[in-house]
Amino acid sequence: MMTAQPVRTVDRLSASEVSDVLALADDAQAADGVYPLSEDVVLQVRHPSRGVHLLSATDDGLAGYAFLDRSDPEGPAGELVVAPRFRRRGHGSALLAAAGAGPMRFWAHGDEPAARAFAEKAGFARVRVLFQMRRSLTDPLPDVPLPAGVTLRGFRPGHDEAAWLGVNARAFAHHPEQGRWTLDDLRMREEEPWFDPAGFLLAVDIEDRLLGFHWTKVHPATGDDPAIGEIYVLGVDPGGHRRGLGRALSVAGLRHLAGTGLTSAMLYADESNEPAVALYKRLGFEIYAADVSYQR
Repeated sequence: MMTAQPVRTVDRLSASEVSDVLALADDAQAADGVYPLSEDVVLQVRHPSRGVHLLSATDDGLAGYAFLDRSDPEGPAGELVVAPRFRRRGHGSALLAAAGAGPMRFWAHGDEPAARAFAEKAGFARVRVLFQMRRSLTDPLPDVPLPAGVTLRGFRPGHDEAAWLGVNARAFAHHPEQGRWTLDDLRMREEEPWFDPAGFLLAVDIEDRLLGFHWTKVHPATGDDPAIGEIYVLGVDPGGHRRGLGRALSVAGLRHLAGTGLTSAMLYADESNEPAVALYKRLGFEIYAADVSYQR
């Protein structure tokens, strides 16, 4: 019989713990059909993080993992996953207990009945839904010109960071995650193997002032799933808004992804952001999956 050990809380994972956490996440994806950790949490696992890591282990290996960001101005927020072979043995409840009492939010990737039941039993309510939307890149894209006086160029690492962070903060001032990005968050992604400045499109005026951007990302093929492009982040500076710029940037980024040979694209949009969801539906996107935020 496997003996459960007390949940450990650490500020930084060792190299072996990083491997164990990522292997656990891969096992969960194989069982559930959806990866259980967001990109941001994976980065926090692999690099010095702004949060804490909670590990629920047995004498037979890592059984569960949770990440908790206590710096979030809206209160502690995190993600939690239990290895398939250790489920229904109290590891998820132990991780929640170790995370502490009081208000808290956790993301569940995939709108699964088991996650919903676990959340409700623990006193969490469904408060936010993030749609994943997809469309084919082999279907025609509309012809949407840039507004007069606006041109596109690629992001220049070491030059454009400050301007981009300013526009990003203003464009996502009311977004609980995206609007809080720091220079460290940006540089961490610049070091990722998928980062491509040519696919990080900046809309600028005649004085090279940044007006908006469309940052694309390519997810490599895995198993039977082909590579897919993503509208990673798209924003327009509300202070320098040009009519139609958001739609034009959307199409420009999709054309860039199609030009690399990709056949499909994806994006994430908040269910509550009805104008954005409507825009993407007009561009041919359909809802493919959903992630859910639960709050206590």
